[in-house]
Amino acid sequence: MDLLLLGPPGAGKGTQGVLIAERLGIPKFATGDLLRDAVRLGTPLGLQAKAVMESGALVSDDIIMGVVGEELRKPTAAGGVIFDGVVRTIPQAEGVAALLATLGRRIDKVLFFDVTDEEILSRIEKRRGIEGRADDDPVAVQRRLKAYREQTAPVLDWYRGRGGVTTIPAVGTVQDIADRVKQAIGA
Repeated sequence: MDLLLLGPPGAGKGTQGVLIAERLGIPKFATGDLLRDAVRLGTPLGLQAKAVMESGALVSDDIIMGVVGEELRKPTAAGGVIFDGVVRTIPQAEGVAALLATLGRRIDKVLFFDVTDEEILSRIEKRRGIEGRADDDPVAVQRRLKAYREQTAPVLDWYRGRGGVTTIPAVGTVQDIADRVKQAIGA
């Protein structure tokens, strides 16, 4: 099963992605993790990504899709994957669809984690207190929410136009949300 998790930063995609991956026994792909692994391993695409990241620029869709393609071809991904934050733009959505098509697969379900900005800000403030993440300061969070609204929110409409988007009310306990996800995917 190939699943795509969409939603704003702090909506719970990462937390739920881990739970789904454990339950289904499939890997979770997060862009940052995939890029860091490629850099650490010194792959050709990893070296390209490293140069871009060190310059402070955003890694191009071509590099991201290359890294995702390499991961999709691994035996561990043969039974499906969970895409968490991999698709942030329409060209990336098209790229993932094309990569999966080369493997005779497609996104089986898109889960949109729906949550208010107020809830997001509250969650991220709590996470900042617990994890001390530098990217969780209020200015950075507002910047990420703005980028999400401008770049990633249109991806939701792109998938809705193709059918198969399930909205998950991403409020309540982690278990409440996990139960909604389980019901939505039937597993």
